[in-house]
Amino acid sequence: MNEDTGLTAEILRNALCVAAEEASIVVVRSAYSTFIVEGADAAAAILDAERRLVAHSLSTALIQCASLRSALPYVLETYPPDTMAPGDVFVLNDVYQGGIHANDLLVFKPVFLGDGAPPAYFTGTLIHVADLSGLSAGGMASDATDVFLEGLQLPPVRIATAAGLADDMVRVLAANSRTPGKLVGDLRALVAGANVAARRLEEIARTHTPEGLARGVDAYLAHTERRMRAGLAALPPGTHRGEYRLDDGHTVRVAVTVDGRGGVVVDFDGTDEQVPLPVNSGFSQTHGGVLYAVRCFVDPALPMNEGCFTPVEVRLPAGTLVNCTPPFPGGGRFGTVAAAEEAIFAALTAASPGRGGVAASGILQAFSVSGAGRPWLHMSFDLGGMGARDGHDGPDATGALFGGGRNIIPQAEPIEARLPVRVEEVSLIPGSGGAGRHRGGLGTRTVIRMLDDARVDTRGDRLLRPPPGAAGGGPGRAGGYFRERADGTREPLGTKATRQPLDAGDALVVETSGGGGYGDPAERDPEAVRRDLADGRTTLEDPR
Repeated sequence: MNEDTGLTAEILRNALCVAAEEASIVVVRSAYSTFIVEGADAAAAILDAERRLVAHSLSTALIQCASLRSALPYVLETYPPDTMAPGDVFVLNDVYQGGIHANDLLVFKPVFLGDGAPPAYFTGTLIHVADLSGLSAGGMASDATDVFLEGLQLPPVRIATAAGLADDMVRVLAANSRTPGKLVGDLRALVAGANVAARRLEEIARTHTPEGLARGVDAYLAHTERRMRAGLAALPPGTHRGEYRLDDGHTVRVAVTVDGRGGVVVDFDGTDEQVPLPVNSGFSQTHGGVLYAVRCFVDPALPMNEGCFTPVEVRLPAGTLVNCTPPFPGGGRFGTVAAAEEAIFAALTAASPGRGGVAASGILQAFSVSGAGRPWLHMSFDLGGMGARDGHDGPDATGALFGGGRNIIPQAEPIEARLPVRVEEVSLIPGSGGAGRHRGGLGTRTVIRMLDDARVDTRGDRLLRPPPGAAGGGPGRAGGYFRERADGTREPLGTKATRQPLDAGDALVVETSGGGGYGDPAERDPEAVRRDLADGRTTLEDPR
């Protein structure tokens, strides 16, 4: 490949990624929901007619791009490409067809590059909309026993044509939302983002020609696959096993088989069966978690596209925690996806000489607060500390097991400006990281005071069974959800519960779990102990 060819390929690759990133920015800036506007929680991707992931936005967590990739085949099955027309846009949220849960809407737009030819590419956008029915506002139905209690279920449907949004479908969606104005605004933002990415893709095709674009995409994906296989080939061959247990006692088990030639099979046979509670995961979310975990053992500079997926065969037994089937709910997937990732870490670190191990991490702790009288909604999550590993302390409040993406925790000031709440504290919790030769990352404490009567919904894990340490390290401090009365008294709230009352003057306290420690605490460097005390990471009562 000569220098000019290489430069052209690099320009094309970056143009595709920028198109996806621009789409996500458009969604954020056009959306109505506070969580999206202030937290920048949006994903965008470009896929081709062969259903391959070509590029995605920088903000996109791997579990989100995996969902966009997994859902497109179901759109094409329902609406064959030769029945699509310019201007068409499709939407779905069905967890059994590649979706995530009711409130995560996935939008796809076909991109036509030739007269009379079927679509060559698809642009996709995804956000968690404000509300779409279900037991609780914001889609946090932590006591749902089936998928219908989680919210309105959408198979692939056409939501727009060249004439504009399909008004009948929009009315149905609006009628199933507690905040219809925000829902419709968020939907329009999704469509706008997909439209922008489609226009950019058309411009790229005009610059490089459709044939040149297709060759460039093939080369880009093939190059990524070669690099991915080279990284996987360096892993110890053989079958390696790991497992992780959820708060409720259910266990995710995995066998990772490395063939030594660049291929890997990740098999979850033996994982516990699905349960009638929202702790199950849909297949797309587990698949994304697998890719996140496996990528931790290869070159971190690898772009995320189909070339990363191709060498990794993922086997997800239907009817288990990692691949729920109708009518079992899948909205509370975080704990199960993180458990799958921890199980893979355990399997591959134990098999990798010189890599050492890694302790378990605190994970995403979701919650939503909604008005008990007049309608308003605040939906967010806080992030736990990451587990320590051989040679390194765990990072604080990273949410690493969420799978990447930008920080999507909204700032306090916009929340207070939009909603009847006051954010009184967002801080690290000293001593929450597990003790060890290397300390676990710290968890966080957030205090939100209610200025109006409200209800809170919670969805957390690793609170009853805190993240364990490794190689003799201690567990992280368990987090939790609490109601703090105006007089300062504090009461625990359920870790997976809906519609728990908060009176005006009460505060919601969200504490996330710290990460587990690694190695014998007695072997910690004395200078590191002094630095922890000086930085406020520990106290004299708990210097560890």
